[in-house]
Formats: sequence, structure tokens, C-alpha cells
Amino acid sequence: MKVLLVGSGGREHALATALAASPALTKLFIAPGNPGTAACGTNVAIAAGDVVALAAFAQRESIDLVVPGPEAPLVAGLADACVKVGIACAGPTQAAAQLEGSKSFTKEVCDAAGIPTAKWERFTDAAHAIAFVRRRGGPIVVKADGLAAGKGVVVAQTAEEAEGAIIDMMTSDKLGDAGKSVVIEECLVGEEVSLFAFCSGETAVLIGAAQDHKRIGDGDTGPNTGGMGAVSPPAGFDRAAQEKALDVLVRPMLAEMARRGTPFRGVIFAGLMLTNEGPKLIEYNVRFGDPEAQALLIRLTTDLLPALDALAKDRLADVQIGFSEEASAAVVMAAKGYPGDYVKGGCIEGLDAAEAIPGVRVFQAGTALNREGQLVASGGRVLTVCATAPTMKEAVETAYRGVAAIRWDDAVWRRDIGARALSAEH
Repeated sequence: MKVLLVGSGGREHALATALAASPALTKLFIAPGNPGTAACGTNVAIAAGDVVALAAFAQRESIDLVVPGPEAPLVAGLADACVKVGIACAGPTQAAAQLEGSKSFTKEVCDAAGIPTAKWERFTDAAHAIAFVRRRGGPIVVKADGLAAGKGVVVAQTAEEAEGAIIDMMTSDKLGDAGKSVVIEECLVGEEVSLFAFCSGETAVLIGAAQDHKRIGDGDTGPNTGGMGAVSPPAGFDRAAQEKALDVLVRPMLAEMARRGTPFRGVIFAGLMLTNEGPKLIEYNVRFGDPEAQALLIRLTTDLLPALDALAKDRLADVQIGFSEEASAAVVMAAKGYPGDYVKGGCIEGLDAAEAIPGVRVFQAGTALNREGQLVASGGRVLTVCATAPTMKEAVETAYRGVAAIRWDDAVWRRDIGARALSAEH
């Protein structure tokens, strides 16, 4: 099979690595890719958001399957553009991608399908939103209704903090159109986990689960990021609990989407809060998470390509997916200043030394090659250092050994990835 993988981050490097290992693969293109994905296939200079150019390239190269990485191309209609030219895409249509593209759409689907989630209200007027949070008080959650690259959610401890978030999103134009309307919801309490499944129509096949670490600082402090690390599997959320969560939180959504005439086909990523009343939905994403994909895919023991192909062609009944019993940990190395203005251009060395440590894999995200051919930092989240081991404790320790082997002066990372999972085990 000839495959076009869309995206340029650590998730895409992990997907490219898994796809490149498939005996079914004849050619892998990655658009636009990064220096890490170049070792897995051929990078193509097409932006991930250029849906028209991606579909035209896929048609020209007789691509058998398009594998979307990030959400933005799906919300922009990548799958629809592929279908129009007769090419299979392992992702949802633009209409179904609203599950991630619009927080209020997801809430309406949840209400219609009886899916447990936080109580919520949508606002298009900042003054009304502020009046609402003043009445309710904190803690309370403010979410930009549209796509905000992982930065559109504020868990406000006080009404004043919530007001600041509303002003940032709705009146300062920091998030553009994504913040024109906001969803304000109750603050759920518990452990947050990420559940992944292949979906097609009303069929869902469990992939697995991970636990992300969203905030920039140790002890879950500071602003939210796109994710600073992950572990898999999460403590206290075994395969039986994951299957049960699919029954409660994913399959009813699939039935409701089919009822609406917009069936969902793709990878669903359900962000859940494990509350005292059982798991509740925080949000849906319509693709693999980042860095959760890195933590999940290094545990994969079966071929990813046939699974994605079956998903795209409504043959999910054929899918077999297997993972090792080992635990995995992923530590993101970000550029100093992230998630605000960050330092670019610093040289990165020591990746080979890190990967010489048994169990360690390093996935590249915000990297580039300078004129001298040296690897340099070009983005906010730059590397994901992953490790597998028989126990979570060993996986975490090994991942941090990998981090220590890398030389990059402008790097920042959390020192406590996996700490909550390890404390829960004891």
C-alpha cells in the first residue's frame, strides 16, 4: 500500500514509525513531516492544512490510504476532499469532525445520546458569560468553542480567573474565531484519562488508554499546554474499565451521529474524568492525542496499517489490535518559554545516545535542520522521549535517562511525569 500521512509533530513521527514497520507498506509519504519522519518515508512540502493540495497529491501519486494526524485538516474537510477523488481516508468527514471542532456541538450530541458529561452553557456575549460565572463562582471551566490547538481550556479556581479567561478568548482576539463563543461548564473532579478507539459507523474497537499531563509545571501548575508527557496504561483504568467506558461514552455517541446522518469514521479520543459517580466525558478529539499516541504506539504489538485501512473501508470487524503488557512513559522536551513565546534555533545533540538506552525511543516534533545540517529546535514542543519497561516505575526512570542523554541548552521539561500513576499504584 502507498500511504500519505498528514502532519509534522511527535504524534506523526510515532505514526510514521509504526506504519514504516508494516509488511503491507510499499511507500510512505509524510506531509509536511519533520527530520524524524524523513527516516521513515518521504517528506512532502505540503502544509497539513492545505486540504486541496493534499487531495491532489494523493490522487497524482495513486495513494491507497490517507492517514490524518492533527485535527485541523479534518475540520477543514480533508476526508471529504479525499473521498471526492476516490481515495480512502482513515478520518472523519468535516461534518463528523465537529465533535472536536465545536465544543457546543459535542455537548448537544452528549445530551441527545444520554452521555454523562459536565453541566454546561454556551455564550456568544462576553458580558452574559461574565455575569454567569459571577453567579456560579469557582472552580469553573471556560472553553473556547472552536479549535485552539490545545490552549482553549481554562480551569478557573475563582470567578475572577474565569472572567480573565472569557476576556482573553472573546474580546482580546487571542484565539481568533475559536473564541468568538465559549462553553462554560462545571468543574469535574477526579483522575483525567484519555481513551482511544477505532470507530466506523456504530462499531468501536478499543485501542487503549493513556494519561496526559497538560500543565507546563511540576505538580500540575502553570498554564495548559498541548501536553507535557503521558503514561500508558493509566493506573486504576484497566482494559475491562476501558471497554465499559466505551459502552457508556463512545458507542451511544456513534449511534447518535449515525442517526443524524453524519456517521463517524476514524480514531476517537475521549477525554474522561474518573469521578466518584463513574467516568464522565470532558471532550472528544477526532484523532490520536499528542503525546498520548507516542506512549500508546510504542506498546503496539500488531500491524497498525491494516487496522487503519479496515477502519477507512468500514471493515472494523476484521481488526485485531494488540499491546504489550509493558508500561510506557513519554516525556516532552519543550523550548524555553513555551506555551508562550519560546526560544528557537538551539542545536540538539545526543538523540543517538538516548536511543542506545534499551527501551528508549525519541520522537521529533518541533525540529528542523539548519544550513549546516544540524538538528535545531523550531517549535514549542520539540521532542518526546519515550520508554517501555516491565513496570511503570522502570518506564518513567528509563525515559528520564533518555532525557538526560540529550544535549540542548534551551530545553524545559516536567520532572514528575507518571508521579500520579505511581502514587495511585501504591
